[in-house]
Amino acid sequence: MDEDELDVPEPDSDERRLNIQMPAELIGGTYANFANVSFSQYEFTLTFARIEHEVEEGDVPGAVVARVNASPRFIPELIAALQDSYSKYVTREGIRNLPEAQGHSDADDTSASPGG
Repeated sequence: MDEDELDVPEPDSDERRLNIQMPAELIGGTYANFANVSFSQYEFTLTFARIEHEVEEGDVPGAVVARVNASPRFIPELIAALQDSYSKYVTREGIRNLPEAQGHSDADDTSASPGG
C-alpha cells in the first residue's frame, strides 16, 4: 500500500500517530467464518467463531476463537473501515476477473483501520 493511502502525517507535523505493538503470539491471527454481534447500553460484543460446515446432520459444531467488546462510540468507525475495505476488495476482485487482467497478480494488502 502506498504511504499516501495510509494518511501518514508529515514528519514535522504535530499530528499524533498510532504506535500499536502486536504480541508475537497474535501475529498469525486466527480464522473465523462466523460472527455474532450483541449489544447492551454500554458496549457491543463481537464474537467470532470457526464453524464446521461439513456436518450434514444434527447440531453444527463450532468453537469461539475471539471475543471483542467495544464502545458504542467506536462501532461507526469500525463499520466505516469495513465498508471502505470491502469496497476496495470488490473493486480489486472485479478488475482481477476482467479477461484482460488474467495472469496479473496484485499482492497489495489494502487495509483500513478504525479509530486511526
